[in-house]
Amino acid sequence: MNEFENLRRLLIEDRSIRRFDQSRRVARETLDSLVELTRYCASGRNLQPLRYFIVDSEEGCGRVFPLLAWAGYLEDWPGPEPGERPAAYLVQCLDTRLGKDCLCDDGLQLQAITLGARTLGLGGCIIKAFNGPKLREVLGLGEEYAPRYVLALGCPAETVELEDMAGDFKYYRTADGVHHVPKRVAGELVIGTL
Repeated sequence: MNEFENLRRLLIEDRSIRRFDQSRRVARETLDSLVELTRYCASGRNLQPLRYFIVDSEEGCGRVFPLLAWAGYLEDWPGPEPGERPAAYLVQCLDTRLGKDCLCDDGLQLQAITLGARTLGLGGCIIKAFNGPKLREVLGLGEEYAPRYVLALGCPAETVELEDMAGDFKYYRTADGVHHVPKRVAGELVIGTL
């Protein structure tokens, strides 16, 4: 398999995971290595204004979990049950002393981390829906750090399948517990050529 096909396979496998094997912890060294990947990402204006708060203790994870909202399209699902919750979190923060926005740096860095996690057999879920004031309080963040995203991490305990979109774009879960994610077909993505 060539490098392009390896990248395609990795992107296909890099899905949002919402149920984890909570008993399998993620080593601090692994989390540090994942954050280190962000050093190599492009950065608007080369400002590099993003920082990460690592939460990897069971107690810390227990304090962060109730501040998160999970899977908006699964309206009858309140989120992972005990035993299925993330083993760690990386809280991405903007250092507002360096700038008031991060352009596209946040997405680039989160993708780098989730791709890196996938190569290690881990899965992640990028979460934007969280209680910001409470999260600041739990983490003891200074006013200069503005939380942007919470990345839940751990060993996947669910199957996620991609499928060609046939109408609705909303992900869903079938009775067998498989999480299905509709994706637009490639022919819809290019709107023209010149």
